[in-house]
Amino acid sequence: MKKTLVSALTAALVVGAASTTFAAANPFSDVPAGHWAYDAVAQLAQDGVVEGYGDTTFQGDKNITRYEMAQMVAKAMAKTNNGNVSAADKALVAKLQAEFSDELNNLGVRVANLERNADQVKWNGLMRVDGTSKRVEGEHMTNNYPVKFRLDPSAEVNSSWHVKARIDANGNLNTDTTNEAKLQRVYAQGDYKNFSVKAGKLGHQIDNVLLYDGEFSGAAVTFGNKVKATVEGGRWNLGNNTVKNYNTKANASAFKNDTPDFAGLALQYKEGKATVGASYTYLKSDGFKTLGGYSSSKTEDKAGIWGVNGYYRFSSNVALGGMYAQNTKADAYDKAGSVEVDYKGAKKANAGTWGAYVAYRHLGENTSFNPFYNGAEAGWKGMEYGVDYTPFKNVVAQVHYFDGKTLKDQAKDNRSKLFGRVEFFF
Repeated sequence: MKKTLVSALTAALVVGAASTTFAAANPFSDVPAGHWAYDAVAQLAQDGVVEGYGDTTFQGDKNITRYEMAQMVAKAMAKTNNGNVSAADKALVAKLQAEFSDELNNLGVRVANLERNADQVKWNGLMRVDGTSKRVEGEHMTNNYPVKFRLDPSAEVNSSWHVKARIDANGNLNTDTTNEAKLQRVYAQGDYKNFSVKAGKLGHQIDNVLLYDGEFSGAAVTFGNKVKATVEGGRWNLGNNTVKNYNTKANASAFKNDTPDFAGLALQYKEGKATVGASYTYLKSDGFKTLGGYSSSKTEDKAGIWGVNGYYRFSSNVALGGMYAQNTKADAYDKAGSVEVDYKGAKKANAGTWGAYVAYRHLGENTSFNPFYNGAEAGWKGMEYGVDYTPFKNVVAQVHYFDGKTLKDQAKDNRSKLFGRVEFFF
């Protein structure tokens, strides 16, 4: 089919409906002003019904496929729906629609699928810059300035299931170094009424603040309404977390080449302004046999950690929360706890919002394996203070300060830490 035939079939429709009839400038070098289809082709191009080639030619004598013709017809159909078109023009479009119905159906399927796939995948993320200044009694202060770039994609499988992931790339401003991006999490999540299941490599679903921040490979199920029960289990690479967060090298080396079996159960109840909960976590690893203060006989290869927590919101601005946990298999550093008062809180979507808190932390390192706090670290106890502020939408700044001691009996046991963070969310 020649392009000149396309012009003849659609010129009446498009030119008749346009308010700027024959006023458009012709963009094609091979359609001269004296050509019989000059005005129609110019108007078709202005209305977006036809497109030329990269060399500014129209090539009206070139054969086109039925699919290409269907694309033009689809654009003409949209014009009849949006403009004041005569009955004759509508009849012409109806004939073209009938002639190219199969191609139009295929075109519609492709467009619909493209739009759906675009909606299925969503990307969120952040850029984070931290600054840490840590002082040990009698020693010089050490400073560190890590930077992180994170992507959190989420893809819809169907109305109930999604696939989610987390990709982190880390660097350090001290040494002007960056690491390759690493896939931290990847899991499938199914959400139903009062029931949710996750499977893959995911973040801890039970106490991921006091006890263990990080990821494990396995599955988690949460069900219930006012009383929610969570069961999770799998394998947890504790060595990666201890290397990064532990106060002592001994704990890091104990789990360097070991991945403990891991299982947990938690119950959480919410009523009005109050929330209370309890949990139990079990781990099994030969690494526990070598930990200082863990077992006098050096034969214990298990950790059994039970915990309780409570939270009460007095008003929209003030809340009090606390948690306590103990590892019944350890001989020392077996207790961990935190009490915190929160006032307001910065919201990343609302510029000008801010918050503050004051807390007491006691983080026994044989229970609080990998705590989430930016001030206190595993093996420390003392007071922690913090403020956060949103100067611009999706930009949040934080400052945390810890002042306390180590839990071990040593001469230089005083610890202080100043931590700052700026996050850019997108």
